[in-house]
Amino acid sequence: EVTLRPEMTPTVARMVAAKRRDFGFPLRLYSIPNLFRYERPQRGRLREHWQLNVDLFGSRSPYADAEVIALAYGLMQAFGAAESDFVIKVGSRAHLNGLMATLGLDAGRSKELIALLDRRAKMPAAEFTAALGGLGVAPEKLSAGAPEELARMIEEFRGAGINNVEWDAGIVRGFAYYTGMVFEVYDTHPENKRALFGGGRYDNLTALFDEEPLPGVGFGMGDAGIKNFLESRGLLPEYAPPTDVYIAIPSPEMAREAQTFAGSLRQQGVKVAVDFGERKLGEQIKAAAKNKIPFLIVLGEDELARSEYTVRDLRSGSEKKLGRGQLAEFFLNLETI
Repeated sequence: EVTLRPEMTPTVARMVAAKRRDFGFPLRLYSIPNLFRYERPQRGRLREHWQLNVDLFGSRSPYADAEVIALAYGLMQAFGAAESDFVIKVGSRAHLNGLMATLGLDAGRSKELIALLDRRAKMPAAEFTAALGGLGVAPEKLSAGAPEELARMIEEFRGAGINNVEWDAGIVRGFAYYTGMVFEVYDTHPENKRALFGGGRYDNLTALFDEEPLPGVGFGMGDAGIKNFLESRGLLPEYAPPTDVYIAIPSPEMAREAQTFAGSLRQQGVKVAVDFGERKLGEQIKAAAKNKIPFLIVLGEDELARSEYTVRDLRSGSEKKLGRGQLAEFFLNLETI
């Protein structure tokens, strides 16, 4: 039985199954969908969020698993995180299934154990241990070492200088379609000790949509969780607007000239925003600064007549006079006054 909660992997699997004869494998895909969930909003989990999904289809190789984990590691580094800021915990649904069979757990208790392990990080240790006992599972049963294949992968990561990948038999992920390796990336900050994102291997998911199942492995990274991580570490980047320059005008009568002027700059690749002069000039300048647009040109009749324009750096307050032919080069080279 596969229970699908609102997330992207089943949708991607369906799309790949429908077009499998058009693709070459192994196939690497990513998507950034807007997702929704019906539950109480909490820190790191919102009813609406954006999510990066990364998936690799068509390979059962453990090196495909390793590539996906390495990509997750690389993304954290790209955000500016140090290796000590996070840990990648790796588990195995296949290993857990074997353990449950050895313990003689029926389908109902197996499902309860998976759900318990999935919410373990949110429970006091004593409560978790007591719940395990209620299912007839001793805590030490979950401390077994990694299967040989995963142990070798972790050692290879360490040999490559990645030292924060570790085995954790209690990592299961909550979705029923996982069949093999599963992992979660945890923040190590004491104020945000929680799973940031994760994923794993799902070799039977496309069988729901096609009689020839394709193996797959991937992960999903939500924006809310990673934002909390970046904030707690002081890594959240400042907003950088796509606009290069704001054109302010002294009166609405200059709006047409301003649009023509902006159009000529846009044709040369400069990203321009134009005010229509419906507010006082000071309010226009405040709007540009509030939107963090770096440069400003006040376009009046004198500037047009002389074809000389004062470019103001709204970050420093410094100014530079440029001729019409110099403007595009200045903005495209992102010079600083």
